[in-house]
Amino acid sequence: MKSLCKTQLAALFLGCIAVSAAAQAEQLKVMTSGGFTAAYKLLGPQYAASSGDSLDTILGPSMGKAPEAIPNRLARGEHADVVIMVGYALDDLIKQGKVDPASRVELADSRIGMVVKEGAAKPAIGTDSELKATLLKAKSVAYSDSASGVYIEKELFKKLGIEKELAPKGKMIERIPVASVVAKGDYEVGFQQVAELLPIPGVTFVAKIPEDVQSVTRYAAGIPVNAEHPKEAKALLDYLASPKAQATVQSTGLDSVPR
Repeated sequence: MKSLCKTQLAALFLGCIAVSAAAQAEQLKVMTSGGFTAAYKLLGPQYAASSGDSLDTILGPSMGKAPEAIPNRLARGEHADVVIMVGYALDDLIKQGKVDPASRVELADSRIGMVVKEGAAKPAIGTDSELKATLLKAKSVAYSDSASGVYIEKELFKKLGIEKELAPKGKMIERIPVASVVAKGDYEVGFQQVAELLPIPGVTFVAKIPEDVQSVTRYAAGIPVNAEHPKEAKALLDYLASPKAQATVQSTGLDSVPR
């Protein structure tokens, strides 16, 4: 009887521990934009498994007019514990008083690359002159409505001296991945951050654009001032920026931030 009581007490004790741990676990609401999403989708479940917290993830661009854009979500009063986005867009939210400046964490650098439809020949874009020739030859060119697309439309074409030639055949794609419209054959070539191109089926990744005309986008994260779980949110950000996360970050086409 004594042995049975001890067993029952031990089971009750372990059950109380489990209930206590479950009670302490939180659900974090995370808003993340395209460039870091592939890395986050790998790292998020690892963090959830080790911490016990669960992640409610909402995808949206870092900027733009789309209602799904993270700044527009926050402007409507939507709540989040963590926002992951283009660094300068996050800085704007900090200036607006919507994100705690002390919470800002730099996560990764993202470079622009190009894709063609699967099965199509891979054009050469290793030099400025090769990239220029490829763009002039292409019948249609697609790029995103986020940081990389703004750079391509406003600066890259100008740097290559082909702004006028590309105006009638260049198209900024809203909300959806650029590679998806290239995969369907709607556009001949597509440009976006490498980490956003690689996960999409039906396309062939060509290469990153030359470094001297490259635009490096720094991805960062922060905690909104009205976050419900700021302590747990900080733990998640520390994990995403940690040295042990870098191999996963790099596997998705991103570059680690020099530290």
